Amino acid sequence: MKIAIVNDHWGYDLKKYIIKHLKGVEVIDLGSDSKEISDWSEYGIKLGEYIVKHKCYGVSVCRTGVGMSIACNKVKGVRCAKVNSIKEVKLSRSDDDVNAIAIPGEIKPERAVRIVEEFLNTEFSQKDRYLRRKKQIADYENK
Repeated sequence: MKIAIVNDHWGYDLKKYIIKHLKGVEVIDLGSDSKEISDWSEYGIKLGEYIVKHKCYGVSVCRTGVGMSIACNKVKGVRCAKVNSIKEVKLSRSDDDVNAIAIPGEIKPERAVRIVEEFLNTEFSQKDRYLRRKKQIADYENK
């Protein structure tokens, strides 16, 4: 499995930790390579474009996760959820078929790795109501 990951300056350390501790996953690091101030908007859009082009999953890390999720969701075809917990990431994958998650840079590193692992291991449920909702969003994007 392959995922792309991005970060801004706030998410630099957590991104490095996630990459180091994910097992059996090819990680494409598209994020900032330092703690110097960088723009989450740039990296969120970059991640979204990569996800759509390469049909892979994505993970973003910034101070709150909100900025990255906003930027990433501006890219047509991306469904990015800002998540803080295992429950949120499970429901986001199973019910909403998110293809990206945004994690706050201030959460505990071990928890972040568990969230990413759950993201990658949870399947979309394919229930009619979730398929219908996903189609409604895609139809709106394609207007």
